[in-house]
Amino acid sequence: MAKVKYYYDSENLAYTKIKTRKRAKFGYALLFLVASALFGFLIFVLLINTSYFETPKDRLQAREIENLKLQYAILNKKMDEIDDVTEALEERDNNIYRVYFNKTEIPDSIRKEGFRDPKRYKKLEGYNNSQLVMNTTKRIDKLSKELAIQSKSLDEILKLASAKGNLLLAIPAIQPVQNENLKRVASGFGYRLDPFTKVRKMHNGMDFTANTGAPVFATGDGVVDRADNSASGFGNHVVIRHGFGYESLYAHLSKYNCRPGQRVKRGDVIGYVGSTGRSEGPHCHYEVHKDGKVVNPLNFYYGNISAAEYVAISHMANQENQSLD
Repeated sequence: MAKVKYYYDSENLAYTKIKTRKRAKFGYALLFLVASALFGFLIFVLLINTSYFETPKDRLQAREIENLKLQYAILNKKMDEIDDVTEALEERDNNIYRVYFNKTEIPDSIRKEGFRDPKRYKKLEGYNNSQLVMNTTKRIDKLSKELAIQSKSLDEILKLASAKGNLLLAIPAIQPVQNENLKRVASGFGYRLDPFTKVRKMHNGMDFTANTGAPVFATGDGVVDRADNSASGFGNHVVIRHGFGYESLYAHLSKYNCRPGQRVKRGDVIGYVGSTGRSEGPHCHYEVHKDGKVVNPLNFYYGNISAAEYVAISHMANQENQSLD
């Protein structure tokens, strides 16, 4: 039974019964229902975003996502370590290996360029963790390219290193006439007076004076290309192709000790001093060619003479006197 409510009427000095209208009752009831519905909705929204309503599948996916984030973090840490190792290797490659073998260094603009295609990572966009995945993928691609470039560079260095031993043997690095048989260096590389015309002209080699019959030595490993007297002015002469662009010539010989096609080593006797051809006296005219151009033979005498002997020969060779051929 509903409670009956009264109020005190001060004019009549009596309690009067409170009468509630039906419309007011309906309004109160409607307000209660609306408030209840709103409160229930808020509670539902609050609870739906908590773990209370997660399904087993949702929890499994959440764990997988967290695990993937952890794996990406570990992967990026490992790539940091690889970056450090790669950077050290690139520095040694540019500043040691490529310098030693006289190769141009590979600039960072090429090593660390990455990929320029803007659509390469388009398919990774639009996900909750897209930025993490994209950044990691970019790092992997960049590192892969760096390693590919470095691998190619090391392959090139390996080939150069394999050929380095053969190159050192091929360079014309000794005198063609030994010091015990040498009277003097009559003329060096450069402009000299022609002994026949007395005109100043370019002398493309060095003249080593010695007695007729003194042995003439191959100055580097190679293959005899010529051993004849068909070239004008040189008389009996030998040409050796050493490889790597090097070639040496020995002229005015009295006789040969080799034949075309024969493989010779540095220090082998290939002929004997003479005065054949256009010559003023017994001597060996010696030339060195690199890539088809004559070069000063004095720059290559490091295989069998001391520093003091080199200075003495250099002093004699640089005197602008008369050549012997």
